[in-house]
Amino acid sequence: QVHLVESGGGSVQAGGSLGLSCAASGNIYSIYCMGWFRQAPGKEREWVTYSTSAGTTNYAASVKGRFTISRDNAKNTLYLRMNSLKPEDTAMYYCAAGRSSWECWTNSADFDSWGQGTQVTVST
Repeated sequence: QVHLVESGGGSVQAGGSLGLSCAASGNIYSIYCMGWFRQAPGKEREWVTYSTSAGTTNYAASVKGRFTISRDNAKNTLYLRMNSLKPEDTAMYYCAAGRSSWECWTNSADFDSWGQGTQVTVST
């Protein structure tokens, strides 16, 4: 497992942008799957996006075209750039490292290292 720490959350008006970072304690180049999840009050944690070490990415339909995931292996950091934010994007955002060394899934059970979360609030 790897220790993950998110940063960059905050409050923004609808239509604005925010960037999140997730710093890892170890080398992320060896972690095949890294992703972002979010959880709004009273709702279940939902998958947002993932990035594989092979260079592939995938996005939930609700954020596709607005969010961009990237990773900097030299800095052991995962990023999430969020544009055109909507009030429904308001949630605690978590980065996570996947269990598998060859597959990347969208179920939180397939991730075994989690950060503490960073709050994103989008107002109208």
